[in-house]
Amino acid sequence: MEAAVFILSLVDCCALIFLSVYFIITLSDLECDYINARACCSKLNKWVIPEMIGQALATVLMLVSMHWFVFLLNLPVASWNVYRYVKVPLGNMGVYDPTEIHNRGQLKSHMKEAMIKLGFHLLCFFIYLYSMILALIND
Repeated sequence: MEAAVFILSLVDCCALIFLSVYFIITLSDLECDYINARACCSKLNKWVIPEMIGQALATVLMLVSMHWFVFLLNLPVASWNVYRYVKVPLGNMGVYDPTEIHNRGQLKSHMKEAMIKLGFHLLCFFIYLYSMILALIND
């Protein structure tokens, strides 16, 4: 059972790593003016809810399987994703809004956030991989 939890978490983490890389590539395309702000924000907003669900799935899996350290490691990122989604101002297109993405350095902060999430998901990937191997050896 424990190995199955970590295998599922590992697959989920791979999907989240892919999404983080996609966010970084799309934001860097906007930064270099390869795509316009509306197309960029439309692409990114489409993946905000799946990212939130993926992170919540990993967090709930660790809670249910009683891996407290990994649960507490995932909780702030899952909470941040929910907070970001809930705090979208009325009238905005979504978390990424084309009218505001170039204002007040939001593009840089979105890029920094995507990089931090990528680092976090890579760290979680290796934690899940180590835990999965340990669970398979112990069974």
